Amino acid sequence: MTKTDKEEIFNLLKTADAYANGYVRPQFAQMPSFEDDKIEKEAETQAPAPVPAQVQTQAETPTQAETQASHGITLEELNAKILRCTRCDLARTRNNVVPGQGVENPDVLVIGEGPGYDEDMQGLPFVGKAGMLLDKMLAAIQLDRNKNCYIANVVKCRPPQNRDPMPEEQAACFSFLEAQIHILKPKMILCMGRISGHKLLNTEQSLRNLRGQIHDYNGIPLMVTYHPSALLRNEELKRPAWEDLKLFRKELDKINQK
Repeated sequence: MTKTDKEEIFNLLKTADAYANGYVRPQFAQMPSFEDDKIEKEAETQAPAPVPAQVQTQAETPTQAETQASHGITLEELNAKILRCTRCDLARTRNNVVPGQGVENPDVLVIGEGPGYDEDMQGLPFVGKAGMLLDKMLAAIQLDRNKNCYIANVVKCRPPQNRDPMPEEQAACFSFLEAQIHILKPKMILCMGRISGHKLLNTEQSLRNLRGQIHDYNGIPLMVTYHPSALLRNEELKRPAWEDLKLFRKELDKINQK
């Protein structure tokens, strides 16, 4: 296979992936350095086989998708894709999809694990008792979903009986969250609970080990703290959660002062 053939295949894969996810993911941002495959000496003199017209058409027609991927889709367009999603079995049991809520270009992106009953019924993230507590937690460090935050989840549909989202469900939905991060470009990310922390940081460390420090997600400072639901079940966790929030606010202030 020639270098040109490999580059064409890479561009096709890049275009298809960008069309599916709404933006060019980092693994396709730069073309690898390809070389011609080694071939027999007598074959080197042969003229290359013409590319079938059908293949040429497939390589040329995604121009619109490539243009869209280069400039990125809007949050509204991405949410429309999320609302139509049927990638996993959660689509069969949901009442409403919950893409997210908040402002564009937020200071902070808050990420939970998945919608619960109230969220599934209303189509909005964190609107039950845990959501009310989250709003209070954010307000304590001058954050608000209607002013400077965006709130989303790892999965956009409610797992039955509020169980943890399965790995395959998280995998099916994660490109949507990656696209949201790409579009929103938050200054910081706040992960609420173990599941979102594990997924964003690609780790299996305990929440106890993850919290209380600033991590990095593709150049964006990230902190993991307790999910509001955990605080409702165990009030002893409120003190360490408050310490996390104060550290988070301190780091955000540093960023805003630059």
